Amino acid sequence: MRASGGFHGRRIQKTGGSTFIVSLPKNWVLSRGLRAGDVLFFTPRADGSMTVFPEAATAGEGERRVVEVSNSADQEHLFRRLVAEYIAGYPLLEIRTQGRMNARTREVIRGFAQRMIGPEILEETSEAVVLQDVVGPNPLPIPSVIRRMHQMVRAMQTDAMAAFRTRDSSIAKDVVERDWEVDRLHWFLEKQVTTALRDARVLATLDLTLPECSTYLLASRVLERIADHAVRIAETVAILGKERTPQRLAADLDRMADGAMTALNDALASLDGRDIEKANAVLDAAREITRLRDRILHEIATKPGRLAIGLAYVLESLERSAFYASDLAEIAIDRAVEVAGRPADVTNGTEASDTELVERRPLAAP
Repeated sequence: MRASGGFHGRRIQKTGGSTFIVSLPKNWVLSRGLRAGDVLFFTPRADGSMTVFPEAATAGEGERRVVEVSNSADQEHLFRRLVAEYIAGYPLLEIRTQGRMNARTREVIRGFAQRMIGPEILEETSEAVVLQDVVGPNPLPIPSVIRRMHQMVRAMQTDAMAAFRTRDSSIAKDVVERDWEVDRLHWFLEKQVTTALRDARVLATLDLTLPECSTYLLASRVLERIADHAVRIAETVAILGKERTPQRLAADLDRMADGAMTALNDALASLDGRDIEKANAVLDAAREITRLRDRILHEIATKPGRLAIGLAYVLESLERSAFYASDLAEIAIDRAVEVAGRPADVTNGTEASDTELVERRPLAAP
């Protein structure tokens, strides 16, 4: 046996005509309560390594997280703490208080359970609420989550601009409310990736490599941020009131909105197709949007106070949306290079294919 840097070395031995065997570290076997005759499972990894886990182990089974909270905690702070615990991926989450849990704290917990994908209230006592994740780590493929987020973000951006043009507060309110749907999908994807990073068995069920998980998580963050800017555009309806946007300015802002959404569509398409040329086109388009921004900003500066403030908010959000799309294009370039440089597939001896991602329907919505 050889050991170096925390790794244990074992020589491969051959027994019989075609069987290869390798011994296991004694400390690892004993610490997991294993003995002769127990079954181990092996999962090949894309990097050439192999994960070993016992037959009796089920990913996440029996893991329970107990969280102590205060009845006097700020509601927003408490909700954000619960989101962080949700992303950590524990199947059972017990929220406890010192003494009786008050109605305000219970209301936050119930609201959290209703808004997230998976948590359901399993039991309640005077001092605690127990939530159980009823969907598990992989009820929906990650690429499908990205596609759904893209469809929602695109619709939110379109409706936000419609609300801005018509000053329709009902459309604006609907855009703001839909932001929760994007958030919950983003948090759900974060939970999936976090659980996969902690447990290789979960990673195997996702049918994705670690670099792919990282790429999708970055894409999800970009989409979530663009949704936030759609909300900001919708919120300018209240700021502008009855102030009318000059026709030329409205047309220029529509051009920016179209350019930002086209950039997002093309960035997702370049990510899906490993298309470096299309990704570079997105980066070039972002620079064109910057030049258009400069011209619009000069004109906005000549407008009176409330109108200028509202238009500036719309302009900034459209610009930021375009640059988030360019961030996604850069991710697409990095991803294309990573896939092209990947070694031969260790499971079948063939080169990694450009079509290896799960569900080959395009990420960019049609």
